[in-house]
Amino acid sequence: MIDRTIEPVLKNLITKYPVVTITGPRQSGKTTLCRKVFPEIPYENLEIPDTRQFALDDPRGFLNRYSEGVILDEIQRAPNLLSYIQGIVDEKRRSGQFILTGSQQFEVLNRISQSLAGRTVLLKLLPLSLAEIKVDNTPSSVDRLILKGFYPRIYDQQLNPTQALGDYLATYVERDVRQLAAIKDLSLFEKFVKLCAGRVGQILNINSLANDVGVSHTTARSWLSILEAGYIVFLLPPWFRNISKRLIKSPKLYFYDVGLASYLLGLENERHVSRDPLRGHLFENIAVIEAVKYRFNRGLRSNLSFYRDSGGNEVDMIIEMGPDIFPVEVKAGETITPDSLKSLNKFAGLFPELPRSGALLYGGDQMQIRSDVRIYPMTDVHNMLADMQS
Repeated sequence: MIDRTIEPVLKNLITKYPVVTITGPRQSGKTTLCRKVFPEIPYENLEIPDTRQFALDDPRGFLNRYSEGVILDEIQRAPNLLSYIQGIVDEKRRSGQFILTGSQQFEVLNRISQSLAGRTVLLKLLPLSLAEIKVDNTPSSVDRLILKGFYPRIYDQQLNPTQALGDYLATYVERDVRQLAAIKDLSLFEKFVKLCAGRVGQILNINSLANDVGVSHTTARSWLSILEAGYIVFLLPPWFRNISKRLIKSPKLYFYDVGLASYLLGLENERHVSRDPLRGHLFENIAVIEAVKYRFNRGLRSNLSFYRDSGGNEVDMIIEMGPDIFPVEVKAGETITPDSLKSLNKFAGLFPELPRSGALLYGGDQMQIRSDVRIYPMTDVHNMLADMQS
């Protein structure tokens, strides 16, 4: 069983809040995490029909069985429990009473904000990070990562990633999509998801995407929200400052798991990955989501954005820590050239007043320092983020 970085954060917060809520994609390890960290706390899975029916029919009786606390898995399947949990929390006024998990972030968070505002802390658990799987710091490992992705079951059970990710997608579409929206043509929705994969690492043009699928702009926007709610896609917002330059206002599209994006692109082995025209974007996807995981695993919110102006000047990641701005460029190549640093140098020229120290993530295996830019192998992204924070 792989140790998760978020474990000490969870142990600490359960002593300070009556309720801890953990959201994240299906199969990201939420259940395993809770049962590993708190083996002594009773566990109930609300996906099980009998358990869910009991919770729906007799919520007081269901919860009264757990006077010392309980882990409730997939709380969005019995949202009426939250109002009763509120009453119990307010009556007992002690920490560590409930641990809730959910895999549909918008639905869970909306319900939580209505019933448990001020009573729960929110954590997000994504699939395994590079630091957790301790991947070798070699360029050849990158194509394997792009193909396999980071879902724990693929590593724990040594599963074939193509088969496992295909099953994951089918389960997601059949279960979660039907729960979230009444989509009549699931095959058209699956086409939409595949076309999203074809735009990975690129600025989102919702009108173009809708036209390619053959649906309205409104439908495409709704379907994109469903993918966000299910932790399938992540939209990286653009960075704004009070400046006169005209900046791009649309987000960039990434997948929470790069392996799922690879599967949707039809990649089945490392040779396919190495030759795919989107390899650079998939490489960038890993870097961006690793930066998101780094924050989430420490109980923090994402502090990421990207920079692009109307002149085509672009920096892949802008990391904000208080008043400090850290521009980070991502290059899939294994060799550093003067062009590799061009975007960072342009950004420094455009915003000379900003406190910053730029970094470059690349496909090689050596760390380097060049003037104000630190260069890290992409597999050392967690070390780069730790250096920035310190």
